[in-house]
Amino acid sequence: MTTTTGEAKRQAPLKVDPATDELISQAAHFLGMTKKDFVAEAVRAYLEQRREEIRRGMVESMRLLDGSLTSSVAMLTGLSPERIEQLGGVGDWDE
Repeated sequence: MTTTTGEAKRQAPLKVDPATDELISQAAHFLGMTKKDFVAEAVRAYLEQRREEIRRGMVESMRLLDGSLTSSVAMLTGLSPERIEQLGGVGDWDE
């Protein structure tokens, strides 16, 4: 895994439970590849397989976020905008 914020790319450790690590190790061994390469390929395949589901989630998030502070608080808390107003509201970004 690498960072993409413009800083130098670095590897980040991936922590998995022992049973998953064993599955990764065995699969990588029998496919003749490194664990790192196996995980990278598996993640790409998984994301491709679920591309439409991910796209729908992104679209729904963008639909819910209208740029207001209330919509951001609603997304973070799970409260409806109406409930936030009942509780006193959140003002605006400039306040």
